[in-house]
Amino acid sequence: MKKKIDLMSIVGLFLGVALIVFSIMLVKNTGEGAGGYSITTINLSNFFDLPSIAIVVGGVIATLMLSFPIEQFARIPKHMRIIFMPQAFVPEQYIEILSECAKKARISGLLALEEDTNKIEDGFLRNSLQMVVDSIDPEKVKLQMESWMDSVDERHIQERAFYDKGAALAPAFGMIGTLIGLINMLKVLSDVESVGPNMAVALVTTFYGSCLANLFFIPVSNKLRVRHEEEYLCMRIVYEGVQSIQAGENPKLIREKLVHLLPEYRQTGLLEDEGGPKAESPKKGKSKK
Repeated sequence: MKKKIDLMSIVGLFLGVALIVFSIMLVKNTGEGAGGYSITTINLSNFFDLPSIAIVVGGVIATLMLSFPIEQFARIPKHMRIIFMPQAFVPEQYIEILSECAKKARISGLLALEEDTNKIEDGFLRNSLQMVVDSIDPEKVKLQMESWMDSVDERHIQERAFYDKGAALAPAFGMIGTLIGLINMLKVLSDVESVGPNMAVALVTTFYGSCLANLFFIPVSNKLRVRHEEEYLCMRIVYEGVQSIQAGENPKLIREKLVHLLPEYRQTGLLEDEGGPKAESPKKGKSKK
């Protein structure tokens, strides 16, 4: 299974940041007879405030350190690779491999799969088929596969919880920064000229918190969920396919069963072409998250 570059994630992040920066620099022309817009970089300085950055970014990191073990922080680079350069889990490939294994087992017996099993690089698929080749009791095979799937599911949920917590904390610390700014502003309320600038600084922390939550934490959590669903669908196909092969079911019926696990829009043509397209062996089913 080859890694792919996720252009949607790259373009989405770049576009989100670029549009925010562009909207900050875009100023409507005023005055008599004026019209249209102009671009100025002066406005960017209005949105830079070091104490606000310290409150939002520092507060979020500190609270995450209180909430999660250090291993979660160490996994952040790996999660970024999963988002921007993910493994391509293609369920159609798994269906083709399992269909071929079902045909071979029907003709030559389950032991004939041992040679093919050794060539499979996907850990979950290889280990599951190996249990069948080793004549493990079907109920034990089922329980073991369910245990592996539950383990992956639980691990991915815990890792997404890190970003879900960050998404909740960022706006909260933005509001804390705003309250600090308002308190400082009210102490010098007698100085009318300072009210406007102080209010602007107070609101910058809310801006930072909202941007951090909506441009980083929420998208990362959601994209990890999407990656999990892609991987878990392939694991579900393996789960159903291996049990069917061990039960000696008809290869054509096995293929149809597996195809129907796909979303409807991905089933087109797979049931009509019994042989289906030849596919590469998926290489690594073990989660990278």
